[in-house]
Amino acid sequence: MTTEQQEQKAQKIMDFRYSIIAELLNPYLSRNDRRALMRQKAGRQYEIPYANRTRITVECIKKWYGTFQRFGKEGLRPKQRSDKGICRALCAEETSAFLEVLEHNPELTAKAVYKKLRDQGAIQTEISKSALSRLVLSAGLQRQARTQSTEQRQQLKFAFKYPLECVQADLMYAFEVPDEKGKRKRSILLVILDDATRRVVYGAFAYREGSLAFEYGLRHVLLSHGRIGKVFVDNGSAFVSSETSRILSILGIPLIHSRVGVASSRGKVERIFRTIRDGFLRPLDKESVRSLADLNARFHTWLETEYHRSPHRGLGGKTPLEAWLEKAHHIIHLDPTVDLDEIFKHEVRRRVYGDCTFTLDGVLYEVPVVLKGKNIKVRFNPFQLPRTLELVYEKRSYGQARVVDAYANTRVKRTQRNDLDSGLSPSQQAGRPPKHPPASPTRAALSASTVDLGKGGVS
Repeated sequence: MTTEQQEQKAQKIMDFRYSIIAELLNPYLSRNDRRALMRQKAGRQYEIPYANRTRITVECIKKWYGTFQRFGKEGLRPKQRSDKGICRALCAEETSAFLEVLEHNPELTAKAVYKKLRDQGAIQTEISKSALSRLVLSAGLQRQARTQSTEQRQQLKFAFKYPLECVQADLMYAFEVPDEKGKRKRSILLVILDDATRRVVYGAFAYREGSLAFEYGLRHVLLSHGRIGKVFVDNGSAFVSSETSRILSILGIPLIHSRVGVASSRGKVERIFRTIRDGFLRPLDKESVRSLADLNARFHTWLETEYHRSPHRGLGGKTPLEAWLEKAHHIIHLDPTVDLDEIFKHEVRRRVYGDCTFTLDGVLYEVPVVLKGKNIKVRFNPFQLPRTLELVYEKRSYGQARVVDAYANTRVKRTQRNDLDSGLSPSQQAGRPPKHPPASPTRAALSASTVDLGKGGVS
């Protein structure tokens, strides 16, 4: 029982006791009348708070009356036991051992801790379940309280020392901006914030909330600034992609997700969103924003001229730019042999149909005939348009996939076994020169008839 619950319990008991003796406080009652009223009250039944009995004795009423006369209403408040918090069933050493193990193991129940200590020989005394429960309540170590205490310890304020040692990323919804067709769409801001210096190492508005924008931002930070120690994000859809996790694992960058529902752990990035709303979005003439590129240009201008050059209380009065430049020599630059274009390629699995094709994002592609019916891996750069799809099967590259040209496939001779075994796609076969010269138009037209022009007669 919490302190607040204990206080509520004491208040209810005190109010009930006062309601019993309130009539006895009438100064016009004689001594005999007061005694008769006490006997009358003792003969009634009551709903006594936190008690199983329904009757009160005359002696109890006299005691409450006398206590009120000496100490007032507060004297009716139930007294706490002098040995509260001390388990009389266990000795002091056993009680101390039990409470210590229980406090440091919030995932265990009191019964499990007691059994564990009994098996270890640390507790020799038998104790009832009710006595064990009272001991846990008196110490304030209920399971819910212990779990909350652990969560509070995990929410302690943290701060990193060097630039890019940790970056935080999050998304913020902004206002509607016209697209290239003039249709207004809601813009979404992605911010990647350096934890140590509060510098925005990447920030851009987009129309979509997806992992591709997050990956593009990480790639920008790696190319423009240097290696990232770790990335701290929430559990939004943009930050839980399996492709993002695979890419970061190749780079050796831990992707850490905050606890669900605990926004306080992302206080720094939440604070900069408040600064962006107050300092950039509210003063902005939203009707004058012509496109997403225009909005991003204005945002980057505000970042470099105002935010990065304004003193920050969390940095001891320094500006984010000053804090960044002061510690920039600690940044570890990316190894020039690392090919980020190759690492940031996406990989998807596809099964090749019987007609040597597969689909990706609604587009039909064709592959060499040797991959017919196979489960292949398709690798591509998600930031490049049009896409170039690399085909991989059993760790071997089979070139690039081609968008299906249905008209070219009408000219493919599908009965030629050599062409099927050649490994070329149908459109490639359509572009190959014929093995034999074509027949004349007349011979081609009569090739299926019974007329044999070579022999000059009818068969």
